[in-house]
Amino acid sequence: MFYTAAVLINLGSKIDIIDSISHGAIQSGQLLIKMLYAGMCHSQLMEARGLRGEDKYLPHMLGHEGVGIVEQVGEGVTKVKVGDKVVLGWIKGDGLEAGGTVYDSPIGKINAGAVTTFSDYSVVSENRVVKVPKHFDDKLAVLLGCALPTGAGIVLNQVKPEPNSTVVVYGLGGIGLSALLALRHFESIKIIAVDIEDDKLTLAKEFGAAECYKADEIGIKQLRENHANDIDYAIEAAGTVESIEAAFSLVRRGGGQCVFASHPKHGDKISIDPFELICGKQIAGSWGGGSQPDKDIPVIADIITKYNLPVHKLLSKEYSLDEINDALDDLEQRKIVRALIKL
Repeated sequence: MFYTAAVLINLGSKIDIIDSISHGAIQSGQLLIKMLYAGMCHSQLMEARGLRGEDKYLPHMLGHEGVGIVEQVGEGVTKVKVGDKVVLGWIKGDGLEAGGTVYDSPIGKINAGAVTTFSDYSVVSENRVVKVPKHFDDKLAVLLGCALPTGAGIVLNQVKPEPNSTVVVYGLGGIGLSALLALRHFESIKIIAVDIEDDKLTLAKEFGAAECYKADEIGIKQLRENHANDIDYAIEAAGTVESIEAAFSLVRRGGGQCVFASHPKHGDKISIDPFELICGKQIAGSWGGGSQPDKDIPVIADIITKYNLPVHKLLSKEYSLDEINDALDDLEQRKIVRALIKL
Protein backbone atom coordinates (compact mmCIF):
# COMPACT_ATOMS: atom_id res chain seq x y z
CA MET A 1 0.00 0.00 0.00
CA PHE A 2 1.41 3.39 -1.02
CA TYR A 3 0.74 6.79 0.54
CA THR A 4 1.26 10.46 -0.24
CA ALA A 5 2.76 12.74 2.40
CA ALA A 6 4.16 16.21 2.97
CA VAL A 7 7.85 15.76 3.82
CA LEU A 8 10.36 18.24 5.20
CA ILE A 9 13.64 17.47 3.44
CA ASN A 10 15.67 20.64 4.11
CA LEU A 11 15.15 23.36 6.71
CA GLY A 12 14.13 26.70 5.27
CA SER A 13 12.97 25.14 1.99
CA LYS A 14 9.50 24.38 0.73
CA ILE A 15 7.84 21.21 1.98
CA ASP A 16 7.85 18.46 -0.66
CA ILE A 17 4.89 16.25 -1.55
CA ILE A 18 6.19 12.69 -1.92
CA ASP A 19 4.17 9.86 -3.50
CA SER A 20 4.68 6.09 -3.26
CA ILE A 21 5.57 6.08 0.44
CA SER A 22 5.25 2.71 2.18
CA HIS A 23 6.08 0.92 5.43
CA GLY A 24 6.33 -2.57 6.86
CA ALA A 25 3.76 -4.37 9.01
CA ILE A 26 1.91 -2.47 11.73
CA GLN A 27 3.81 -3.10 14.96
CA SER A 28 2.68 -3.66 18.55
CA GLY A 29 1.01 -0.51 19.91
CA GLN A 30 0.57 1.07 16.49
CA LEU A 31 -2.46 2.02 14.42
CA LEU A 32 -2.86 2.75 10.73
CA ILE A 33 -5.11 5.78 10.28
CA LYS A 34 -6.82 6.92 7.10
CA MET A 35 -6.53 10.68 7.52
CA LEU A 36 -9.51 12.96 6.88
CA TYR A 37 -8.29 16.37 8.06
CA ALA A 38 -5.21 17.86 9.69
CA GLY A 39 -4.58 21.19 11.36
CA MET A 40 -1.54 23.43 10.98
CA CYS A 41 -0.18 25.78 13.62
CA HIS A 42 2.95 27.84 14.24
CA SER A 43 4.83 24.78 15.49
CA GLN A 44 4.98 23.42 11.93
CA LEU A 45 5.86 26.87 10.63
CA MET A 46 8.80 27.17 13.02
CA GLU A 47 9.87 23.61 12.25
CA ALA A 48 9.84 24.13 8.49
CA ARG A 49 11.57 27.51 8.67
CA GLY A 50 14.36 26.12 10.85
CA LEU A 51 13.49 28.23 13.89
CA ARG A 52 13.60 25.32 16.33
CA GLY A 53 17.29 24.66 15.96
CA GLU A 54 19.07 21.61 14.58
CA ASP A 55 16.86 18.89 13.12
CA LYS A 56 18.49 15.46 13.39
CA TYR A 57 15.63 13.56 11.76
CA LEU A 58 15.50 14.98 8.24
CA PRO A 59 13.86 14.03 6.00
CA HIS A 60 10.69 13.57 8.04
CA MET A 61 6.92 13.80 7.94
CA LEU A 62 4.99 16.56 9.69
CA GLY A 63 1.77 17.44 11.52
CA HIS A 64 0.52 16.81 15.04
CA GLU A 65 -3.24 17.34 15.07
CA GLY A 66 -5.87 15.71 12.94
CA VAL A 67 -8.86 13.43 12.52
CA GLY A 68 -9.02 10.06 10.82
CA ILE A 69 -10.49 6.56 10.74
CA VAL A 70 -8.73 3.52 12.18
CA GLU A 71 -7.85 1.09 9.37
CA GLN A 72 -5.61 -1.39 11.25
CA VAL A 73 -4.53 -1.98 14.84
CA GLY A 74 -1.34 -3.62 16.05
CA GLU A 75 -0.90 -6.18 18.79
CA GLY A 76 -1.81 -4.93 22.25
CA VAL A 77 -4.04 -2.06 21.11
CA THR A 78 -7.27 -2.06 23.13
CA LYS A 79 -8.26 1.60 23.23
CA VAL A 80 -9.83 1.76 19.76
CA LYS A 81 -10.87 -0.66 17.02
CA VAL A 82 -11.01 -0.71 13.25
CA GLY A 83 -13.63 1.75 12.00
CA ASP A 84 -13.43 4.13 14.95
CA LYS A 85 -13.07 7.81 14.14
CA VAL A 86 -10.27 9.34 16.21
CA VAL A 87 -8.57 12.61 17.08
CA LEU A 88 -4.80 12.52 16.60
CA GLY A 89 -2.66 14.73 18.82
CA TRP A 90 0.89 15.18 20.07
CA ILE A 91 0.03 15.12 23.79
CA LYS A 92 0.51 11.64 25.23
CA GLY A 93 -2.62 9.97 26.54
CA ASP A 94 -3.60 6.47 27.64
CA GLY A 95 -2.36 3.46 25.71
CA LEU A 96 0.88 2.09 24.32
CA GLU A 97 3.80 4.23 23.17
CA ALA A 98 5.20 2.61 20.04
CA GLY A 99 7.65 5.32 19.02
CA GLY A 100 8.32 6.52 15.49
CA THR A 101 8.09 4.88 12.08
CA VAL A 102 10.56 4.83 9.21
CA TYR A 103 8.91 4.87 5.78
CA ASP A 104 10.34 3.80 2.43
CA SER A 105 10.04 6.16 -0.52
CA PRO A 106 11.55 7.05 -3.90
CA ILE A 107 13.88 9.52 -2.12
CA GLY A 108 15.02 6.95 0.46
CA LYS A 109 14.11 6.51 4.12
CA ILE A 110 11.69 9.04 5.67
CA ASN A 111 11.35 9.41 9.43
CA ALA A 112 8.16 10.00 11.35
CA GLY A 113 7.43 10.47 15.03
CA ALA A 114 4.78 8.75 17.13
CA VAL A 115 2.17 10.92 15.39
CA THR A 116 2.13 12.71 12.02
CA THR A 117 -0.89 14.02 10.13
CA PHE A 118 0.13 15.60 6.79
CA SER A 119 -0.45 12.45 4.74
CA ASP A 120 -3.38 10.46 3.41
CA TYR A 121 -2.50 7.59 5.78
CA SER A 122 -0.46 7.69 8.97
CA VAL A 123 1.04 5.17 11.39
CA VAL A 124 0.66 6.42 14.98
CA SER A 125 1.03 5.19 18.55
CA GLU A 126 -2.06 4.16 20.49
CA ASN A 127 -1.41 6.84 23.12
CA ARG A 128 -1.73 9.64 20.54
CA VAL A 129 -5.38 9.02 19.67
CA VAL A 130 -8.73 9.61 21.37
CA LYS A 131 -12.15 8.74 19.96
CA VAL A 132 -13.93 11.72 18.41
CA PRO A 133 -16.67 12.83 20.85
CA LYS A 134 -20.19 11.94 19.71
CA HIS A 135 -21.94 14.47 17.49
CA PHE A 136 -18.72 16.47 17.02
CA ASP A 137 -17.98 17.74 13.52
CA ASP A 138 -14.92 16.19 11.82
CA LYS A 139 -13.34 19.53 10.94
CA LEU A 140 -13.81 20.98 14.41
CA ALA A 141 -12.50 17.78 15.98
CA VAL A 142 -9.09 18.54 14.43
CA LEU A 143 -8.72 21.33 17.01
CA LEU A 144 -9.05 18.76 19.80
CA GLY A 145 -5.61 17.47 18.80
CA CYS A 146 -3.62 20.55 19.85
CA ALA A 147 -5.22 24.01 19.92
CA LEU A 148 -8.08 23.23 22.28
CA PRO A 149 -6.34 20.92 24.77
CA THR A 150 -3.46 23.40 24.98
CA GLY A 151 -5.38 26.69 25.11
CA ALA A 152 -8.42 25.45 26.98
CA GLY A 153 -6.21 23.18 29.08
CA ILE A 154 -4.22 26.15 30.38
CA VAL A 155 -7.47 27.63 31.63
CA LEU A 156 -9.04 24.45 33.01
CA ASN A 157 -5.93 22.76 34.42
CA GLN A 158 -3.50 25.52 35.32
CA VAL A 159 -5.04 28.98 35.67
CA LYS A 160 -8.45 27.95 37.07
CA PRO A 161 -9.52 31.58 37.53
CA GLU A 162 -11.26 32.56 40.75
CA PRO A 163 -14.62 34.41 40.61
CA ASN A 164 -14.28 38.18 40.05
CA SER A 165 -10.73 37.82 38.73
CA THR A 166 -9.28 39.56 35.67
CA VAL A 167 -7.60 37.51 32.95
CA VAL A 168 -5.52 38.76 30.01
CA VAL A 169 -5.08 36.57 26.92
CA TYR A 170 -2.03 37.85 25.04
CA GLY A 171 -1.85 36.53 21.46
CA LEU A 172 -4.91 35.35 19.58
CA GLY A 173 -3.83 32.45 17.43
CA GLY A 174 -5.43 29.04 17.80
CA ILE A 175 -4.19 28.56 21.37
CA GLY A 176 -5.07 32.06 22.57
CA LEU A 177 -8.56 31.92 21.08
CA SER A 178 -9.06 28.44 22.55
CA ALA A 179 -8.16 29.90 25.96
CA LEU A 180 -10.71 32.67 25.41
CA LEU A 181 -13.40 30.11 24.65
CA ALA A 182 -12.60 28.10 27.78
CA LEU A 183 -12.80 31.23 29.94
CA ARG A 184 -16.49 31.43 28.98
CA HIS A 185 -16.93 28.40 31.23
CA PHE A 186 -16.14 30.54 34.28
CA GLU A 187 -18.59 33.04 35.70
CA SER A 188 -17.91 36.53 37.04
CA ILE A 189 -14.49 37.05 35.47
CA LYS A 190 -13.28 39.89 33.27
CA ILE A 191 -11.56 38.80 30.05
CA ILE A 192 -9.09 41.11 28.29
CA ALA A 193 -7.62 40.31 24.87
CA VAL A 194 -4.36 41.58 23.37
CA ASP A 195 -3.12 41.12 19.79
CA ILE A 196 -1.42 43.07 17.03
CA GLU A 197 -4.16 42.32 14.48
CA ASP A 198 -7.40 44.33 14.54
CA ASP A 199 -9.47 41.51 13.01
CA LYS A 200 -8.38 39.12 15.76
CA LEU A 201 -9.39 41.67 18.41
CA THR A 202 -12.79 41.90 16.73
CA LEU A 203 -13.04 38.12 16.85
CA ALA A 204 -12.02 38.18 20.53
CA LYS A 205 -15.04 40.32 21.32
CA GLU A 206 -17.25 37.67 19.71
CA PHE A 207 -15.48 35.10 21.87
CA GLY A 208 -16.33 36.98 25.09
CA ALA A 209 -13.55 39.52 25.69
CA ALA A 210 -14.80 42.54 27.63
CA GLU A 211 -11.85 44.73 26.59
CA CYS A 212 -9.36 44.55 23.72
CA TYR A 213 -5.99 46.24 23.32
CA LYS A 214 -3.49 46.47 20.49
CA ALA A 215 -0.18 44.76 21.23
CA ASP A 216 1.88 47.86 20.58
CA GLU A 217 3.47 50.49 22.81
CA ILE A 218 0.35 52.65 22.97
CA GLY A 219 -2.03 49.76 23.56
CA ILE A 220 0.02 48.14 26.34
CA LYS A 221 0.53 51.53 28.03
CA GLN A 222 -3.23 52.09 28.00
CA LEU A 223 -3.85 48.61 29.38
CA ARG A 224 -1.41 49.23 32.25
CA GLU A 225 -3.08 52.55 33.05
CA ASN A 226 -6.57 51.05 33.05
CA HIS A 227 -5.58 47.98 35.08
CA ALA A 228 -2.74 48.97 37.37
CA ASN A 229 -1.95 45.97 39.60
CA ASP A 230 -5.36 44.34 39.20
CA ILE A 231 -4.66 41.68 36.54
CA ASP A 232 -4.73 38.29 38.23
CA TYR A 233 -3.75 36.06 35.32
CA ALA A 234 -2.06 36.46 31.95
CA ILE A 235 -2.13 33.67 29.35
CA GLU A 236 0.55 34.31 26.73
CA ALA A 237 0.30 32.66 23.31
CA ALA A 238 1.90 35.14 20.93
CA GLY A 239 5.22 33.33 20.70
CA THR A 240 7.90 35.97 21.15
CA VAL A 241 10.30 36.87 23.94
CA GLU A 242 8.79 40.36 23.98
CA SER A 243 5.22 39.09 24.35
CA ILE A 244 6.14 36.77 27.24
CA GLU A 245 7.91 39.61 29.02
CA ALA A 246 5.00 41.98 28.39
CA ALA A 247 2.43 39.47 29.65
CA PHE A 248 4.46 38.90 32.81
CA SER A 249 4.76 42.64 33.38
CA LEU A 250 0.98 43.03 33.33
CA VAL A 251 0.07 40.69 36.19
CA ARG A 252 -0.27 42.11 39.67
CA ARG A 253 2.21 41.77 42.48
CA GLY A 254 1.17 39.56 45.36
CA GLY A 255 0.03 36.50 43.47
CA GLY A 256 -0.45 37.43 39.82
CA GLN A 257 0.29 34.51 37.47
CA CYS A 258 1.61 34.45 33.91
CA VAL A 259 1.39 31.16 32.02
CA PHE A 260 2.87 30.90 28.54
CA ALA A 261 2.36 28.18 25.94
CA SER A 262 4.37 29.71 23.12
CA HIS A 263 7.93 28.88 22.20
CA PRO A 264 10.07 31.65 20.67
CA LYS A 265 12.72 30.70 18.15
CA HIS A 266 15.60 28.53 19.30
CA GLY A 267 18.20 30.45 21.31
CA ASP A 268 15.97 33.34 22.41
CA LYS A 269 15.91 34.08 26.16
CA ILE A 270 13.38 35.94 28.28
CA SER A 271 14.53 38.59 30.75
CA ILE A 272 12.70 39.07 34.05
CA ASP A 273 13.46 41.35 36.98
CA PRO A 274 13.95 39.02 39.98
CA PHE A 275 12.45 41.69 42.22
CA GLU A 276 9.07 41.13 40.56
CA LEU A 277 9.25 37.48 41.59
CA ILE A 278 10.11 38.47 45.14
CA CYS A 279 7.04 40.72 45.07
CA GLY A 280 4.87 37.69 44.46
CA LYS A 281 4.47 37.50 40.70
CA GLN A 282 4.60 34.00 39.22
CA ILE A 283 5.51 32.70 35.77
CA ALA A 284 5.26 29.20 34.33
CA GLY A 285 5.39 27.46 30.99
CA SER A 286 2.68 25.10 29.81
CA TRP A 287 3.24 21.71 28.17
CA GLY A 288 0.06 21.13 26.22
CA GLY A 289 -2.10 22.92 28.78
CA GLY A 290 -1.36 20.21 31.33
CA SER A 291 -3.97 18.16 29.48
CA GLN A 292 -4.67 14.47 29.77
CA PRO A 293 -6.33 13.88 26.40
CA ASP A 294 -8.55 10.93 27.37
CA LYS A 295 -9.96 12.89 30.29
CA ASP A 296 -9.92 16.45 28.99
CA ILE A 297 -11.01 16.12 25.36
CA PRO A 298 -14.57 14.93 26.27
CA VAL A 299 -14.80 17.74 28.86
CA ILE A 300 -13.70 20.39 26.36
CA ALA A 301 -16.12 19.03 23.74
CA ASP A 302 -18.97 19.18 26.28
CA ILE A 303 -18.16 22.81 27.14
CA ILE A 304 -18.14 23.76 23.45
CA THR A 305 -21.49 22.05 22.90
CA LYS A 306 -23.08 23.38 26.10
CA TYR A 307 -22.21 27.01 25.39
CA ASN A 308 -22.52 26.70 21.59
CA LEU A 309 -19.06 28.25 21.27
CA PRO A 310 -18.02 29.47 17.79
CA VAL A 311 -15.02 27.14 17.49
CA HIS A 312 -15.37 27.02 13.71
CA LYS A 313 -13.96 30.55 13.52
CA LEU A 314 -10.54 29.24 14.54
CA LEU A 315 -10.31 27.40 11.20
CA SER A 316 -9.67 30.22 8.77
CA LYS A 317 -9.23 28.41 5.47
CA GLU A 318 -9.19 24.93 3.96
CA TYR A 319 -6.29 23.71 1.82
CA SER A 320 -5.45 20.53 -0.06
CA LEU A 321 -2.24 18.65 0.76
CA ASP A 322 -0.72 20.01 -2.47
CA GLU A 323 -1.35 23.54 -1.16
CA ILE A 324 0.50 23.01 2.11
CA ASN A 325 3.20 25.57 1.31
CA ASP A 326 0.48 28.16 0.63
CA ALA A 327 -0.94 27.36 4.06
CA LEU A 328 2.49 27.87 5.66
CA ASP A 329 2.94 31.20 3.88
CA ASP A 330 -0.52 32.42 4.91
CA LEU A 331 0.15 31.43 8.51
CA GLU A 332 3.52 33.21 8.47
CA GLN A 333 1.95 36.36 7.03
CA ARG A 334 -0.78 36.28 9.71
CA LYS A 335 -3.54 35.95 7.12
CA ILE A 336 -5.13 33.03 8.98
CA VAL A 337 -5.59 31.77 12.54
CA ARG A 338 -5.20 28.09 11.73
CA ALA A 339 -5.08 26.16 8.46
CA LEU A 340 -7.23 23.10 7.82
CA ILE A 341 -5.67 20.53 5.49
CA LYS A 342 -8.14 18.21 3.76
CA LEU A 343 -6.61 14.83 2.96
